[in-house]
Amino acid sequence: MRQLRPFPQVIVTKKAARSLSGGHPWVFEGEVLRVEPAPADGREVANGDVVDVKDEKGTYHGTGLISLRSKIRVRVVSKNANDRFDAAFWQRKVQWAWEHRKVTMGSLALPGCEPDTNCCRVIFSEADGFPGLVVDRYEDVLVAQVGTVGMQRLRPVIFPLLVDALAADGQSIRGIYQRNDSPARAKEGLPLQKGYYDFAAPGAVAPEVRPLVSPAICSLATPDSARVLAHENGIAFDLDLENSQKTGFFLDQKYNRRAVQHIARGRRVLDCFCHVGPFGLGAARAGAQFVRCVDVSQTAIDLARENARLNGLDVAPDGTQRMDFTCANVLEYLPRLREDRQLMQSEGGPFDLIVLDPPAFTKSRGTVRNAAHGYREINYEAMRLLPRGGYLATCSCSHFMTRDLLAKAIAEAAHKANVQLMQVEERQQAPDHPILWGVPETHYLDFFIFRVV
Repeated sequence: MRQLRPFPQVIVTKKAARSLSGGHPWVFEGEVLRVEPAPADGREVANGDVVDVKDEKGTYHGTGLISLRSKIRVRVVSKNANDRFDAAFWQRKVQWAWEHRKVTMGSLALPGCEPDTNCCRVIFSEADGFPGLVVDRYEDVLVAQVGTVGMQRLRPVIFPLLVDALAADGQSIRGIYQRNDSPARAKEGLPLQKGYYDFAAPGAVAPEVRPLVSPAICSLATPDSARVLAHENGIAFDLDLENSQKTGFFLDQKYNRRAVQHIARGRRVLDCFCHVGPFGLGAARAGAQFVRCVDVSQTAIDLARENARLNGLDVAPDGTQRMDFTCANVLEYLPRLREDRQLMQSEGGPFDLIVLDPPAFTKSRGTVRNAAHGYREINYEAMRLLPRGGYLATCSCSHFMTRDLLAKAIAEAAHKANVQLMQVEERQQAPDHPILWGVPETHYLDFFIFRVV
């Protein structure tokens, strides 16, 4: 006799079954035919529960977490019918995620610098099998963003496992800061919140998933500050985990920033959309003659300026200015530079290396055409500013703006600017943001370096 399953059953359409068979882990609201009670005991489904996914013929397609208020109704976490979704299951997944970072980044540190795993993404949502959960490490603090009700309920299980896994590897973590302030949480019926997770009062968890908590976890004191001094590529950054964008920093560009350093020596660099300055600071550290950082956010500019001072990169030993900062809208700033030679000189130009690291111009498929126009225009303006032999580092961080769409926009910009591009490098996000084939949403960052010839 077939053993009765302990989880409620979600019966899905043929379309959903095909998608799951192809490797995608999502079941959308319109693909759910019905939800049935758990065969073993008749338990009705609750929001965030573990559920089995089957088609109308009864074929098993995986087990996942249900979100009753989300258009993404089920997010599959396993296709192994023998898995038990207890704390040991999540412990294995945490360990696999950390081992991946150690394997792919553990030997890449720059000579004399911090290990690359000191600041990295430890959990990357679906790519690591934790749908709706992102966890970044900044030295001895983890920053978590929880976007689904299933992961919200599992925090008392997963958060201690993260700290324990790192502790077992000799990595001391003093707290987990929650940046649960994304408006997207409303789609899951979750409240907005920021602050350190309280290990002493974690809240309720499903009874079948008892947390595996070491005695050391309960003794963790809540840190008194959301400021962290983090290091990347040998550069120190004073991060405000509470108020900065996302989790405090953009770790996915770690090795792309290093690639820019390789060509920055002796050049005059314009770092556009600089945020807190990692591309610009890296270029200055690599020996750039001068770096101008530009961002529309005055808060970001102030932090970038302070980071330059912190690393002694703002002024050369002879007293000359090595870095300077401008608060401006890049889309308006670049044309003004081109049209006003005096402004160009006062800003430190002409520049022979321009970095374009814009925010995502599109967050939906319906706005891709407008986004393509935006990428085409900023690349066109940058190309118009560069001399023959100058370098352009440019990227997109939206999975809707695919690699081919970005390349097409750049090619059209080059044609419009009447220049020819020599490709130096094509890159993607760092390996701590793994790309899971069959799940296109996990591939979102494409990065190119060109020389104007």
